[in-house]
Amino acid sequence: MFRLSPVLRARKAQEDAARGELIQSRAQVREAQALVKRRQLDLIGADAPSEGSARAMVAALVARQSLAAGVFGAQRMVTEAEDVERERMVALTDAAKRRRAVEMMAERHAATVRAHDLRTDQANLDELAVTSKARDAARGVETPGSDRNGSDA
Repeated sequence: MFRLSPVLRARKAQEDAARGELIQSRAQVREAQALVKRRQLDLIGADAPSEGSARAMVAALVARQSLAAGVFGAQRMVTEAEDVERERMVALTDAAKRRRAVEMMAERHAATVRAHDLRTDQANLDELAVTSKARDAARGVETPGSDRNGSDA
């Protein structure tokens, strides 16, 4: 049994959590980008009036400035969401590296156990063969491929 199995399970859980956070941050980036598009469309749709009273023109310009500020704020949200996404990608990469390191130790352990088991099985087979040959020799039974005179004819 591999003693670090609980550590491997914990590392996998950490990686899964990091993957979930990355997926969530990607969704936040998409939402922020959609908000930018909506606000840009609002800004485009709010053309400055070409005629009317001075108050109406000033009000329209103030509304356009407000919409422009909204677009700027939404673009800043996209930038911040992308920064978070990059941080979470780094965290996922680190978690995957830590998990992989423990997996490699588990693989080496499994290979060592297999090699030990094969050596043990081979030693047992060799012991059985030697014991069987000695028993046959004690009983005077010839083994295949050997001759009492020591010749192979």
